Amino acid sequence: MRHDPMLAILADLMRRVDGLASQRGHVSVPRLHDEVDQIRHIARAFHLDAVEGFAATLESALSLHGLGPVVLSYLDLMRDAIAADMPIADIVPIPSRATASVTVLRA
Repeated sequence: MRHDPMLAILADLMRRVDGLASQRGHVSVPRLHDEVDQIRHIARAFHLDAVEGFAATLESALSLHGLGPVVLSYLDLMRDAIAADMPIADIVPIPSRATASVTVLRA
């Protein structure tokens, strides 16, 4: 079986998103902002537009409101967007909540 670098990138992004979601409020705003920024940079480098858009919007929300229930919603959206880019045979079917349109919040 050939090693698929894109699958490794997607798995890394999923691990990062799941790691943040598992901390549920036990992570500081600066650390959360840094982790989301890293996810956004990776997504941009590999042209994962939906993931990048959700990460950027979450960063804006964090800047405006700090922590709150919005974080888990955006982590769910990012997880769905990552899963949508994974090959079908490598994932368990997940109903997609990710949408093509992303509204970026501005301060």
